[in-house]
Amino acid sequence: MDRQQEYVLRTLEERDIRFVRLWFTDVLGTLKSVAVAPAEVEAAFEEGIGFDGSAIEGFARVSESDMVAQPDPATFQVMPWEGGTEPDAARMFCDIRMPDGSPSWADPRHVLRRTLGKAAEKGLSFYTHPEIEFFLLAERPEPGRTPRPVDHGSYFDLTTHDIAHDFRRNAVTALELMGISVEFSHHEVAPGQQEIDLRYADALTTADNVMTFRHVIKEVAMQAGVYATFMPKPFTDQPGSGMHTHLSLFEGDRNAFHDPADPLQLSATAKSFIAGILEHAREFTAVTNQWVNSYKRLISGGEAPTYVCWGSNNRSALVRVPMYKPGKANSTRVEIRSLDSACNPYLAFALFLAAGLRGIEKGYELPPGAEDNVWDLSEGERRAMGYQDLPHNLSDALRAMETSELVAETLGEHVFDFFLRNKRAEWQDYRRLVTPFELERYLPLL
Repeated sequence: MDRQQEYVLRTLEERDIRFVRLWFTDVLGTLKSVAVAPAEVEAAFEEGIGFDGSAIEGFARVSESDMVAQPDPATFQVMPWEGGTEPDAARMFCDIRMPDGSPSWADPRHVLRRTLGKAAEKGLSFYTHPEIEFFLLAERPEPGRTPRPVDHGSYFDLTTHDIAHDFRRNAVTALELMGISVEFSHHEVAPGQQEIDLRYADALTTADNVMTFRHVIKEVAMQAGVYATFMPKPFTDQPGSGMHTHLSLFEGDRNAFHDPADPLQLSATAKSFIAGILEHAREFTAVTNQWVNSYKRLISGGEAPTYVCWGSNNRSALVRVPMYKPGKANSTRVEIRSLDSACNPYLAFALFLAAGLRGIEKGYELPPGAEDNVWDLSEGERRAMGYQDLPHNLSDALRAMETSELVAETLGEHVFDFFLRNKRAEWQDYRRLVTPFELERYLPLL
């Protein structure tokens, strides 16, 4: 037994923890959980917890359903809100394995681990920093009813004793108690819209933190008598919720993206990495923006990118290079602005890294950066500059994904095939649905 396992067992006893929740995600990024008694944890470290993989989205067929959830002791945290003032529950993330102990090809955590391993072979570590947006609603929405935001605030607004202000304070406290460091929190542009930014961490830790974040936010909202949603675009006339994510590669303690001699302090490695993201952006958009509703956010004027381009401190571009902080070489990074906060972070981060590494390996050339607001350019101007559209809807994104060798290789055959099948079915369900828009516009006219 290693030290981390010993620490977990000792903490369970000292803190009188009654329930240990073992977490993992399915291919679509839905959080799954099984609770075990503390007395079972030592055996779970050794043997894992068996479950029926055929009952989990994308995991296995009935004929190969036996799977094992192996808890990762490095992810152990006491859950602060359970049991009143004295927490009585803790959680650990799990790696999913086959009965013979080999990693499951359907485990999103393994997909990211595998891609991180390829970077490690080159001496590189991958770090991410997400800015997570979401909406607070006054109540849980019912089918057919328009959602109602909890406030009418706007960007950076502060109203004393406002529900959102108290909510953010309580949410940040809960996240910090679970070992998740928060950098900023504030009201976003739209009524009811909030943003909480997590600190930089390695990509696997960050993905675990994003999953924990979504759970904590919903729990804290429930306690406050409101409802939190990560739906990308719940309001027609307001911006959607994104998850702008900052990326960097390190070689040991050195930021591989930094070059003090370059005007933007970007190294050749960083430029090829960005070029890889741009080259494969359309191919991985179905994963970073995986819902029909995701594409209601990716429209001009919606404060989200709509074209494949990059720019220095240009918030209309898909990839933004934030301004360099003098004397802080480690702050050199790139920001991807397309993905939304309802994605599967394990798969999204794996694809960002794979695309960037491909750009480095193949020596992709970085095209000229976008200096103007891309949304204000005419279609002809954008075409002359070589800016491709991001996919307009889920169907377009799936067509770009299905021919991508990079996405297939990164996700693995099983996850790749399941994802395409599942999302094609979602698109067909959407296509056959007669919407209120159609009834209101066409029924009186036609």
